[in-house]
Amino acid sequence: MESAITTPPRRVMATPRTPSSLQTLRCSHHLLGRTAKDTGNNPPRRLSCCKATGGGRVDRRDVLLGLGGAAAAAAAGLAASPGGALAAPIQAPDLSSCNTPEIPDTATGLSCCLPYRAGTAIVDFKPPPASAPLRVRPAAHLVDKKCLAKYERAVALMKKLPDDDPRSFAQQWRVHCAFCDAAYDQVGFPDLDIQVHNSWLFFPWHRFYLYFHERILGKLIGDDTFALPFWNWDAPDGMAFPAIYNNQSSPLYDEKRNPAHLPPFTLDLDYNGTDDSIPRDQQIKQNLTIMYRQMISSAKRAELFLGQPYRQGDQPDPGAGTVENVPHNTVHLWTGDTRQPNGEDMGIFYSAARDPVFYAHHGNVDRMWHIWRGLRPGNTDFTDADWLDAAFLFYDEDARLVRVRVRDCLDPATLRYAYQDVGLPWLNAKPATEAGSAAPATGTLPATLSQTVRVAVTRPRTSRSQKEKEEEEEVLCVDGIEIADHLKFVKFDVFVNVSSQSGAATTAAAECAGSVAMAPHAVRPGKEKGAMKTAARFGICDLLDDIGANADKTIIVSLVPRCAGDTVTVGGVRIEYIK
Repeated sequence: MESAITTPPRRVMATPRTPSSLQTLRCSHHLLGRTAKDTGNNPPRRLSCCKATGGGRVDRRDVLLGLGGAAAAAAAGLAASPGGALAAPIQAPDLSSCNTPEIPDTATGLSCCLPYRAGTAIVDFKPPPASAPLRVRPAAHLVDKKCLAKYERAVALMKKLPDDDPRSFAQQWRVHCAFCDAAYDQVGFPDLDIQVHNSWLFFPWHRFYLYFHERILGKLIGDDTFALPFWNWDAPDGMAFPAIYNNQSSPLYDEKRNPAHLPPFTLDLDYNGTDDSIPRDQQIKQNLTIMYRQMISSAKRAELFLGQPYRQGDQPDPGAGTVENVPHNTVHLWTGDTRQPNGEDMGIFYSAARDPVFYAHHGNVDRMWHIWRGLRPGNTDFTDADWLDAAFLFYDEDARLVRVRVRDCLDPATLRYAYQDVGLPWLNAKPATEAGSAAPATGTLPATLSQTVRVAVTRPRTSRSQKEKEEEEEVLCVDGIEIADHLKFVKFDVFVNVSSQSGAATTAAAECAGSVAMAPHAVRPGKEKGAMKTAARFGICDLLDDIGANADKTIIVSLVPRCAGDTVTVGGVRIEYIK
């Protein structure tokens, strides 16, 4: 999009969805008027799971012309839309052609390739029948003994399956590695790998991943109501490492975790690689404020919450959504073992799913998508066919290879699962404001973030009415982000008109627009080791109101490095508007 040009996304209002078991969604789009008493103060009960309760882009046309026009387009899964545009959803990869990632200080011969034999039939996904039992995913800290025993038995059986069985634990963790560490190329684009992070594919791909993992576990124990627990890190009672994964005699245990962060240590959703010595109550308050920003004030459009478009022929990593940056990536880092060369297991993508807590973490990430859709009428998914028709491959509980599409996973009720209702204590956790004038601009862009950079940014429109803000979200765009080292965790925070020394400001402050947090991942041998390129978008209508800057013609944007800033270059910052 050009600066200050309004670009309507290809999105319409969602069709009515099947009601979920979440109490918070029963009042259809009235969540923001509820009080903390309504949403978070009633003590949740333990839930038994034994009973169901209800960047840069390659010009695709140029490439295809070189390959032979329409025939090549068909081979690459590209088709002309009725309007003449070239439809280009990401296609399911060719599993017979797999690359080995390059990760230093790991065992030689590491493979993320999924088991595949030539001629293996691929079946198209069909959702379970509406009469199938509803799997109710419980909060991990509320799982009862009977439910835990089932979960441990299922994982133990999965770990006993032969390593070449696609349902085995040895293969299940490799699924994540394969689609996050350049194992497969985009169909028709051998120089472009498939990456399911840092784009609009993040939420749907991981939803399918958990869906099949959960069904495999249930099939192994003969229980079609079995449901994975979720790590309830958005509520105070869940803001610690879940104790059910910390029993060394349990199949849920993984020794490669940060020993300083085991329970009852309080989780920091804004983790920067070091632990702040602040009281638990203060940490919880900051966590809730961050959740409010990531889910509500900065996430009013699909592009902001779900991530940036990523089509066939695009470079990977066009830009993550709010929750993928924080707390998804930060919780990965917080959990990973600092004694390991790459922060294994959870701290780097290739090995993250070797830790069973990965699935609990992503259960809550998936829950956030479901909740976001019910927070306000404008929170609707993309209806762009390139998103809806993006396709992936997974093995199901019967070891069949299944082709799925994003459009198949939009409603958890259709997939026959739901989440235990545990309240949303962050719904009204707005940040407090502080008086003071903005620190002056002290730099220019492009710049490397070896230190804080402050730049002046002109706002094309000022003193916008409430109606104008509802119709178009003002978005702060951080463009041309280049990260020199894929294998380092990178994080920098973005502030608007911060008045104090920005190094001391916290991301719970009203002046914080959000953060860019990138978890480490690998590239394959032989691939050009250029910088990873991405971008970031932050909704700032509420922020500008909160700090009294709606009439300001110029704002001061501070980019504050927190982790590996010397490996990060930022090209520019600007304002755009999204309907």
